[in-house]
Amino acid sequence: MYQGVLIKMKTEFTYPVNYYLVFRNDFVNLNQLLDREIGISFVSYECLNCHLNKPIYRQGFCKSCFYETPTAGDWIMRPELSKAHLDQEDRDLKYEKEVQLQPHVVYLALSSDVKVGVTRKTQIPTRWIDQGAHQAIAVVEVPNRYLAGITEVALKTHMTDKTNWRKMLTNDLTDADLVSEKDRLGDFLPEEVKPYYLDTNKKVYTIQYPVRQYPEKVKSLNLEKTPEYKGKLKGVKGQYLIFEDGTVFNVRGSEGYVVNLSLI
Repeated sequence: MYQGVLIKMKTEFTYPVNYYLVFRNDFVNLNQLLDREIGISFVSYECLNCHLNKPIYRQGFCKSCFYETPTAGDWIMRPELSKAHLDQEDRDLKYEKEVQLQPHVVYLALSSDVKVGVTRKTQIPTRWIDQGAHQAIAVVEVPNRYLAGITEVALKTHMTDKTNWRKMLTNDLTDADLVSEKDRLGDFLPEEVKPYYLDTNKKVYTIQYPVRQYPEKVKSLNLEKTPEYKGKLKGVKGQYLIFEDGTVFNVRGSEGYVVNLSLI
């Protein structure tokens, strides 16, 4: 029996990807649990910021912390709102400079359909693994988050910036040539970003996941509605556990939940 606060699964870029549930005093290699019956039960909440037993609002935070902590500023989800390059504070300028004023990559990823996204360079390929992408390619590398954000805004008028999580989990992938897609988008970059276009980059990352059986249809496990669940683990993809009966559990979407994990 393991007990701990759920946070985003840690990963290793191996073939296939290695996944770990990391708790305060222990960790579990989920690849070793494939085809095992496991139980998940809800115990309580623990906000990832204040660590109090308060209902989770978003991103693992209670409501008050979500609107106060610098790690949940609007620029996280909308990088075009970044202002650290202007020396302007949102919630904590020191933190915002540390995160925003570093190399960022705008990329294309194939997880369901081809999508455009933004990540810090240090998060490659972790970001793509977390999205369940099978392939990804870098389009531009810029020196701050703001430039990456305005690039994403410009490019998402020509393709989606969302992952269809149901298609991703059923392995319903669109056929696509990411190099050709990248080349096609070069003309749509903002003028100030064009010098950072990786026009000669042809490197496509390929990612394999530890999945032994993809579901035909998926049903999402919500621990608030179903506080106890048991099932046979058949795979891990993105930040989801996939079970034999078609149930999927979004670990990242359940950050801040204290759970018991049992091996049956």
